[in-house]
Amino acid sequence: MTTDKTPMLSRRAILASTAAMALAPAVPAFAAGTAAPPAGFVTRDGIGLKLDGKPYRFVGANAWYLAWLGADADYGDRGRLSRELDALAADGVTNLRIGASAELSPLNNSVRPAFRDQTATYNETLLVGLDNAMAEIGRRNMKAVLYLTNFWEWSGGMMTYLSWVNGGEYINMNDPAHPWPEFADFNADFYRSEQAVALYHDYVRAVVGRTNTVTDVRYADDPAIMAWQLANEPRSAGGQEKALANLPAFYAWINGTARLIKSLDPNHLVSTGGEGLKGSSEQAEVVIESSRSPDIDYLTAHIWPGNWSWLDRTDMAGTHARARALSAEYMTQHIDLARRLGKPLVIEEFGYPRDGDVYDPAIPTTMRDDFYADIHAAVLADVRAGGPLVGSNFWAWNGEGRTRNPDFRFHDGDKDWLGDPPHEPQGWYGVFDTDQSTRALVRAQAAALRDIQVS
Repeated sequence: MTTDKTPMLSRRAILASTAAMALAPAVPAFAAGTAAPPAGFVTRDGIGLKLDGKPYRFVGANAWYLAWLGADADYGDRGRLSRELDALAADGVTNLRIGASAELSPLNNSVRPAFRDQTATYNETLLVGLDNAMAEIGRRNMKAVLYLTNFWEWSGGMMTYLSWVNGGEYINMNDPAHPWPEFADFNADFYRSEQAVALYHDYVRAVVGRTNTVTDVRYADDPAIMAWQLANEPRSAGGQEKALANLPAFYAWINGTARLIKSLDPNHLVSTGGEGLKGSSEQAEVVIESSRSPDIDYLTAHIWPGNWSWLDRTDMAGTHARARALSAEYMTQHIDLARRLGKPLVIEEFGYPRDGDVYDPAIPTTMRDDFYADIHAAVLADVRAGGPLVGSNFWAWNGEGRTRNPDFRFHDGDKDWLGDPPHEPQGWYGVFDTDQSTRALVRAQAAALRDIQVS
């Protein structure tokens, strides 16, 4: 999720910066003359997704912390992992977006433990936690999207990679001494750092090429994986000038990394993990160019009314209608972009505060439920129209997780993992197991998708 401080670039400037970077037109995966997709794998077919010859549509959730639960360590809880997946499956959730990376970071509010530090020796305990999570996901016939780094600080991410190669320099997000867009502009140097990208690519090779120690199945051969994702919310920069200057390096990183993943694993889909227009300087051309490569299989969009000033969190009732209307418009814009690209679309993050912007799970979710219903209705309408919008993943599943801290903040050493990441209040956007009205909406959406027979 992001702030609302998104730069505006002119159409002429973007076209000028990308004129030399035209890519081949998108083509359907497994085109004529290529091998048929393996059984059980989600594949792309034009603007749709398919699973074993049938349209694949889904209601999904974000649960970034599942690998941590799966670890055989004091921070793990495999019993809870099973219970959370059982609860999600009972609600009809069939798709989970989870973290497959975290970099041990000097940044404030970054999660620990991490999958890796700056050495080539990765955290096998946490990787086995990921193995356990994937094994349990597969046992329930669910699919997972695994992202491989982060633009933001809460899992280390790109700023951490930079700090490993630039002598230890970094900027903390929300540091008053470095107001927006300094964090994002500094962070965007990642795409132009051969050393930082090489370290990241080493990790990509290790994870994509890994064999699951629980199932003894190579990740590349595991149908429980729907897609690899380059990063959580990559963007070219924060400020207008830097975002424009960095576009060639940004596109090169996307296209090179997607090509690398496909070379290691031709069975699975690949997506960028981008927010859509809000992470693309509000420019359709940037969204298009970011996902044009034939190695990028589908478009992603994230929707955060409370982070983008569409919703005034001090006056939720008074701005709720506006937030819903702008969110609906945002979905329509991305459906149109997906049609232009000829690729499927997933609304893979969307979140809304509890009533009154209060974090306690006892507080109602009346306005959040309105928002979820809007997202679900848009998916259903586009599916019925034969459009590119194939599914959605709400942010995020808290399940039985509860903070023990009266300030609702994540503290180092906490083991009660929530879908609200360490940099945010615990309970802000996450769905608890006691949120019965929200869970009922998810179940209804899952049932409606099952009932649709439009191919």
